[in-house]
Amino acid sequence: MITRLTPQDASFFRLESSSNPMHIGALAIVRNADDQPGIDYDRLVDLVESRLPLVPRYRRKVREIPFALGRPVWVEDSGFDITYHVRRSALPHPGTDEQLHDLVARLASRPLDQTRPLWEMYLIEGLSGDRSAIFTKTHSALVDGDSALEIGHVILDASVAPRGLADDAWVAPREPRDTELLLGALTHLIAQPREVLEVARDASADAFAMVAAAGRAVDSVISAVRAATTGAPDSPLNTKTTRNRRFDVVRSDLEDYRVIRKRFDCSINDAILAVVTGALRNWLLSRGESLTESSTVRAVVPMSVYVEGGDELKPASEVSSFLIDLPVGEPNPVMRLSHIAHATEADGKRRRGVRARTLVHMAGFAPASLHAMSVRAASTFAEHTFNLVITNAPGPQTPMFIGGARMLEMYPVSPLLRNQASSIGITSYDGQVFYGLNADRDAMADIGVLAAAVHESMEEMLGACV
Repeated sequence: MITRLTPQDASFFRLESSSNPMHIGALAIVRNADDQPGIDYDRLVDLVESRLPLVPRYRRKVREIPFALGRPVWVEDSGFDITYHVRRSALPHPGTDEQLHDLVARLASRPLDQTRPLWEMYLIEGLSGDRSAIFTKTHSALVDGDSALEIGHVILDASVAPRGLADDAWVAPREPRDTELLLGALTHLIAQPREVLEVARDASADAFAMVAAAGRAVDSVISAVRAATTGAPDSPLNTKTTRNRRFDVVRSDLEDYRVIRKRFDCSINDAILAVVTGALRNWLLSRGESLTESSTVRAVVPMSVYVEGGDELKPASEVSSFLIDLPVGEPNPVMRLSHIAHATEADGKRRRGVRARTLVHMAGFAPASLHAMSVRAASTFAEHTFNLVITNAPGPQTPMFIGGARMLEMYPVSPLLRNQASSIGITSYDGQVFYGLNADRDAMADIGVLAAAVHESMEEMLGACV
C-alpha cells in the first residue's frame, strides 16, 4: 500500500536535523505482578507484533519521490524486522532512577533510522525495586492522532491478562521501484495540477516544507500567531542546541491540583500552569536572572485537553493551541494563578480547535498520541514567538498493564524544537501527575534544579490554599 504523506507529515519528516530529532518519546515504568509471568523481552516482542495491525503505519517507511516530484510516500517495508525496532537494554543492577534518566537522555538524542519505519522501543531491565522500563520513540511525522496513533495506545491493557486479537495475516510485500514511484507522482500531478506549484517550491527552498504544513493543526494556531505582535522575551530557554540531551522527571499527586482548583475556582490546566510558572521563576532566580514584576516566559501550550466532571479527567472532543505569557516575575503565587486563569479564559473565546475524534473514542492510553499532536501544533509557530513548549495530556485514572506488568509511572519525552533549550511534557495517570523534562545537555546542565523547583512551587501553591 502506497500513501502520500500529508503536507504536515512531510514538513515534520524534513524538519529532522542532527541537533533536533523530531521524535516523541514515552517512558513507562512497570513492575511484574507476583502471580503473573509479567513482561520480558520475548513477551514484549510478541505483544508488540500482535498489536501492529492496530497501527499499520508502524510497518511502513518513508520513500522519497525521484527528482522530488511530489511529497514522500509511505510504503510497506518489505524487510520489516520487529527485533530491529523492539530492543533491550539493561542497567547495572540495581539500577537507579538517575541511571535510567541518563540512558533515556542518550536514547532520545539519537535520530531514528529514516530508511526503516520511524520508531523504536526499548525494554530496559535491571531497575531497582524489581521494576523495568519501556522507552518508546516515534517520529512526529508518523503520528497524527487521527489515521495514525502512537503505539502506546495499543500495547496497554486495562487488566493483567492481555486482550486477545485476531491472527495477523500480514505478509511483507514487494516494495515499489523508483520508476513506479515516479510514474505515480506524475499521474498525481496530472490529476492535481495545483500541486505543481508545491513541487516547484519544494525544489527551490527547503524552508517551504514548513510553509506547506497547512493541516488542521496549523488552522488551530494561526489566530494565536497573528495575535503575537511582539517576539518572545529574551530567555536562557532559547539558545543554539546540540544533539545531546538531559532528562529528569517530577512525580506529583493529582489531588494537590484538585485542592488548588477547588480553592481558587480555576481549572486543572490553570493549576498545572501556575505550578510550572512558579518552578520557572525559582529556576531563573537560581541562575541569577534579573526579574521584575512584569517579567514573563512565553509558552506554547499546544493542547488544553482536560475536561473535568466530578473526579474524572478525560480528553475533550476538540484540542486546541495557544500562546500564553507565564508571569514568572510575579512573586505572589495566587496572583500568578489569577493571571494565568484570566489569560486562558480570554484565549478560550478565540482559539480554534483541532478535531481528535479517533483519540476520543479510542479505548486505551491516549497521552502519547496527544503529546505528538501537541508537538505538531507547537512547531507551526515561528521560533522567535515563544520561549518554551509545554505539552499537557490526561491519562486514565485506573491502573494499566503491559503484557501482565502493571504500569506504575508514565513520562512524556517531548522533542526540542529549533533553539529551544528545554521542553516540558505532563501526563496524569492513576491519581498522579508526571512531568518529563527534556533539555539540551549543554544549555541546561541544571535541569535537576528545575525539577526540584516544581516541588517547591507546589508547596508554595498549597500553602496559599490554607
